[in-house]
Amino acid sequence: MPKGKESIQRVRTLLLKTLQDGEFHSGEHLATTFELSRSAISNHVKALCELGLEIFSVKGRGYKLANPIELLSHSQIGDYLCASNKNKTSLIQVENIVTSTNDIVKAQMLEIESGFCCLAEAQSAGRGRRGRTWVSPYASSLYFSMLWRFSSGYQAMAGLSLMIGVIVNDTLLELGVGQCQLKWPNDIYFNNRKLAGILIEVEGQVGASASAIIGIGLNIRLPNDVKGIDQAFTDLHTISQQLIGRNKFAAKLIENLWEALPLFENEGMKPFISRWQQADLYNNKEIKLLSGKNVTVGIGRGIDETGALLLEIDRKIQAFHGGEISVRPA
Repeated sequence: MPKGKESIQRVRTLLLKTLQDGEFHSGEHLATTFELSRSAISNHVKALCELGLEIFSVKGRGYKLANPIELLSHSQIGDYLCASNKNKTSLIQVENIVTSTNDIVKAQMLEIESGFCCLAEAQSAGRGRRGRTWVSPYASSLYFSMLWRFSSGYQAMAGLSLMIGVIVNDTLLELGVGQCQLKWPNDIYFNNRKLAGILIEVEGQVGASASAIIGIGLNIRLPNDVKGIDQAFTDLHTISQQLIGRNKFAAKLIENLWEALPLFENEGMKPFISRWQQADLYNNKEIKLLSGKNVTVGIGRGIDETGALLLEIDRKIQAFHGGEISVRPA
């Protein structure tokens, strides 16, 4: 049983493990179990609610999670790996609350191997493309980052975010979630609502080997009153009406990335283009590209082997690369 000298984080993690069963637990029982006062238990519950968790507090019955959760588990992720990857569990790091998983990977870049990944229960400073905030409520989504080293340097990374989108979509399909679409250059959508996003951060010098920190955020089951998201969004629970385990999804995604990234490094986008085209959100649709004050309108015609977006303008195909471009329906 936890003692008063144990860390606050450990007490709250153990408290969540107790509440995971979805049943009511009285404040008196919890206080006895954790050898704390009932007011201390109440304060811990309030702190958990501030992380984005929904916990019912009912007089005479105690505390209960509004929705079931599955806490991340290094051992469970390892159990889901196929036999040939069981020896790679040292490449997987599971954290509780971090600024961002990309930050955790970046801080260890000199010591870790290619393929190393970090997952966290929550992020206090999660971020998306172009510096946007990635809202990261506790135990509600997949917050994930992987390091991959490219010996050929920056030029080997053309289209990387698109390939990662393909692999996320493939993983969803394997777990029974179909009809998702890919929005150039780094988002996964379902019914025109954002389900997941990708953030690639590159470290290295031009003309030398380089490393990519591949950040992925995917909504699993967001709280009903989640705040701070400024666009239409959805989550896996809404799509499938069943709770898809984060540990199982994480293991499958990690293995798919370990398999796909060497192929991408050697052959680029070519092996992945057809899968991306099949899920293209704006294929053959009129769209507009926003870059600063400039607006370009045309018909989406997929991507090329460099990952550039192809746009038909006045019956001519033009290629547009990433950077500060945003894509919207016209």
